Amino acid sequence: MIPSSGGVFEVAVNGEKIYSKQETGEFPETEEMIDIIKTK
Repeated sequence: MIPSSGGVFEVAVNGEKIYSKQETGEFPETEEMIDIIKTK
């Protein structure tokens, strides 16, 4: 995990950004994140 400030919430796997709250405007559902991470 890399801390940040300013309300940014991003998830990366092996350096690849897989989710950005800034891009979607909402927090992901837990199941959605699990499914995305499993495919990486």
